[in-house]
Amino acid sequence: MKRPQTVIVYLALICFISWNIITLLKNTEPAGNEKFEEIINRVQSIENSQIAMKSLLETHEEKLTALIKIFRNRKITNGKGRPDIGEHLNGVNSSKIYIEKILFSDKEVVIPVLVIACNRVSVRKNLDQLIKIRPSASKFPIIVSQDCGHVPTAKVIQSYGSQVIHIQQPDLSEPQIPWSHRKWKGYYKISRHYKWALNQVFHKLKHTSVIIVEDDLDISPDFFEYFSALYPILKSDPTLWCISAWNDNGKENIIENNSELLYRTDFFPGLGWMLTNDLWNELGPKWPLTFWDDWLRHPDQRKGRSCIRPEISRTHTFGKIGVSKGQFF
Repeated sequence: MKRPQTVIVYLALICFISWNIITLLKNTEPAGNEKFEEIINRVQSIENSQIAMKSLLETHEEKLTALIKIFRNRKITNGKGRPDIGEHLNGVNSSKIYIEKILFSDKEVVIPVLVIACNRVSVRKNLDQLIKIRPSASKFPIIVSQDCGHVPTAKVIQSYGSQVIHIQQPDLSEPQIPWSHRKWKGYYKISRHYKWALNQVFHKLKHTSVIIVEDDLDISPDFFEYFSALYPILKSDPTLWCISAWNDNGKENIIENNSELLYRTDFFPGLGWMLTNDLWNELGPKWPLTFWDDWLRHPDQRKGRSCIRPEISRTHTFGKIGVSKGQFF
């Protein structure tokens, strides 16, 4: 009688253990499935990120390749070794950018310097600096556009002979302006002169870009290297519309002592700047009668585009006397 009871006990024990195992498996299955699904989701997320990164690299591959070809291993300003290129120029506004100052390698590129002059014989100071530091007269021809018909200034410009190209604004008439604007007559003349001079550079002389300076600017020793390095960026990046050598807030006690630090800015700085013929073709037909620099800062002209400006200015004005009568000096 004991043997059948033992078998029954064993069978009952087996059934009990089996039931608990089945119950345990049923209770842990959902957790296992959830964990498995979580792993699958993470893997898919990683794969999606890889696909997105690959797409991003392919999108910028052509531009990155072009930049690599442009940046030769030539250091211009200091001996601290090659700087790292930080955030890409297509980054957000006010992003810091580090870039090596180099000469562009395209031997066919010519970037003239347009000097806007009027009646200051001190234009000699500006021209002496430009001629002294320009690395190549053929790559950087100097065009002096003179308004006002001031003979002493014309003689100073002409004394440079073939080192500069002297052009003279033919329209010296008094502009027709509203009576309330009579005190701003000089600004009307300046705007008219700019339009005429830029038409000469782009339409008559057929240049594709230009660096504009006025006759009262000091320039830094790396002035030409600065614009040379940034020229291909300006040409290739549609989110940019000018390169400026001036920092409006560039006082010594509030800036970083880093000549390689650049910014994107929404505010047009001026005081030594570069634009392309494509931009002039856009702006020239609607050029304003006066206050051209304020007009450029309007959103209708900027259209969401930025200028590049340096942390350390590459220009400085010495012309206290002018149309503004020293108001902004």
